[in-house]
Amino acid sequence: MKVLFLVQKEQRAILDRLYDGIAAECECDIRWLSDAEQDNLRGYFRQHVKVEEYDRILFFLRFKKEIRQVSFISTLPNLVILEHDAYQNYIPCKYTGKFSAYYRKLPWARVITSGAVVTRRLRDEGFDAVFVPKGYDQALLKHEQRERDIELAFVGSLGSVAYSGRKAMLESLAAVEDLLITRTKSGEEYSQTLSRIRYFVSADVGMGEYMIKNFEAMACGCVLFAFDQGEEENRALGFVDLDNIVLYRDLDELRTKLQQLRADPALCDLISRNGQQLAEQHFTFHALGKAIVEAMRAPLRPRAELSGWEKLRSTVGF
Repeated sequence: MKVLFLVQKEQRAILDRLYDGIAAECECDIRWLSDAEQDNLRGYFRQHVKVEEYDRILFFLRFKKEIRQVSFISTLPNLVILEHDAYQNYIPCKYTGKFSAYYRKLPWARVITSGAVVTRRLRDEGFDAVFVPKGYDQALLKHEQRERDIELAFVGSLGSVAYSGRKAMLESLAAVEDLLITRTKSGEEYSQTLSRIRYFVSADVGMGEYMIKNFEAMACGCVLFAFDQGEEENRALGFVDLDNIVLYRDLDELRTKLQQLRADPALCDLISRNGQQLAEQHFTFHALGKAIVEAMRAPLRPRAELSGWEKLRSTVGF
């Protein structure tokens, strides 16, 4: 299977190992598109792509740029869209419902999304959606056997509107516990910091799925406290409360379980080991790259025939 894989050149997260994982499982022509190239996909394809050479065209581009160019994107054959932000379709934010509206214009495209419940909800709306979770870069992040001299911490961003629930939860915890909220550079500094944290507090409140930091913290041996995204999501990921993760639904439950673990170092160590093992076995970017390629292999839905006007528009570049 020959795949044209279009990704963002400027991206906050380091996802190179995920791209390598995909490229290892298929004949992959990966292109890093600048903001300007993403703004003019029609021009980029006209100058640089022969679509008939590819069995799949895989997009992992900025959603806000894709939705402005649906008239062109709808002309592309064998389209698969990899999307890590589709949870925003179902939470109050500027993109509420906009993913569904976009996919409705591309009903033959396959969408690979990173939440089990989000995927099921998209399927219920009639879309060809496949679940492949988020994960972590196994080349950058690992348990570094450092002293766990930071008891309770969160490392990451609180700035986005989508993170408003996260910010509120962490601030409420910081008011009653000695919680470190910090940011680091990606890569070595981040890995070293995670390996110093005993209890990592993830607070994906209201998001409906687990963000990438959960898997990163697990891989580095933290005991992960995660806001509970529900039975369906946990079952899909293999998350088991007080076995490989610590789940909570409110501040009181978080603090109760925190006190339980402080009093039971053996249970703390067990959860840390089991969580790390789960991450290493199932959530490396290498493993997820393979899963993404498998999700692309099955036949796609038949693409609707273009109208005469759409064919003309595609040909002359309107």
